[in-house]
Amino acid sequence: MRTGFVFAAAALLAGCSQAPPPAVEKKSDKPAPAKVNYFRVDPSTAGTVRGKILFTGRKPPKKRIDVSEDPMCAKMHGGGLYDESVVVNANGTLSNVFVYVKGGLEGKSFEPPKEPVVIDQKGCWFEPRVLGIQTGQPLTIRNSDPVTHNIHPMAEINRAWNQSQDPGTEPLRRRFSQREVMIKVKCNIHSWMRAWIGAVEHPYFAVTGKADGSFVIPNLPPGDYTIEAWHEVYGRQEQKISVRPSGTEALSFTFKGE
Repeated sequence: MRTGFVFAAAALLAGCSQAPPPAVEKKSDKPAPAKVNYFRVDPSTAGTVRGKILFTGRKPPKKRIDVSEDPMCAKMHGGGLYDESVVVNANGTLSNVFVYVKGGLEGKSFEPPKEPVVIDQKGCWFEPRVLGIQTGQPLTIRNSDPVTHNIHPMAEINRAWNQSQDPGTEPLRRRFSQREVMIKVKCNIHSWMRAWIGAVEHPYFAVTGKADGSFVIPNLPPGDYTIEAWHEVYGRQEQKISVRPSGTEALSFTFKGE
């Protein structure tokens, strides 16, 4: 009897010491994200749109900005800081005009660039004043000044945000997910600081500079397009254009002052 009891106890202990069966991995009910088929441009047939933004009428007088509310900003601009909402170049063209393909790329998806677009707060000023970015592309915001700034993109379609940046802090990083032309940017600390961001879902955009008011939109697949030009004071204009295979098409817009 004792021997039987020992065997029974040993069998019971052996059964208790057995490892539990492996857990069965539960399958997720969420479907796998669909793979995006990004459009690839054929470089052998891609074309280019280039042109200028012309200005006619009376050139606005220079308007000096009062920055005395911040002594550090005033010290950095002893010679004065002037409004750049309208910048007319020596050759009669306009700077800071955002030009982009408004229509003609429907049904095509473009992979966002990995390299960021940068906006800097330098000299108590946003640099650049007007910039373009592709949706999903990183945006890096720097503060190169010895004073605290605040960047506040007042988006209406994308998510608006408001962030202060102290001197010497790490750059901020953000993205825009939807087309929005344009997003007004302000600094809640320095009321004169203004910038504009054009977010589009493709890489076909440009901003005219302070040299000659020209723009170039390269690597565009052949087709019929609507091109829009935007200026913060003079509004929007658009034109239709056909891009031939490997062709270079000329285009100009004219904005009129008072």
